[in-house]
Amino acid sequence: MPPGELDGRIEIRLDELLAQRGMTLTELSCRVEVTIANLSILKTGKGRAIRFSTLTRLCEVLECQPGDLLRYTSTPAEDP
Repeated sequence: MPPGELDGRIEIRLDELLAQRGMTLTELSCRVEVTIANLSILKTGKGRAIRFSTLTRLCEVLECQPGDLLRYTSTPAEDP
């Protein structure tokens, strides 16, 4: 399988969860102790990896399960 072929198949639903909770990215950044820049990379789908410790903190703060935050799609996302 060529490098990058799986790009875009895992979607991060950070926008949806933030909106549901009435929380800003800045507030989440402070509470999770991850930079706004790193959260923005996740939010825009540009991230290539996430540490389990970061995923754990996101789930704790957003009061969700990993499956609420991550979604698998069978078709790659298109770059804008």
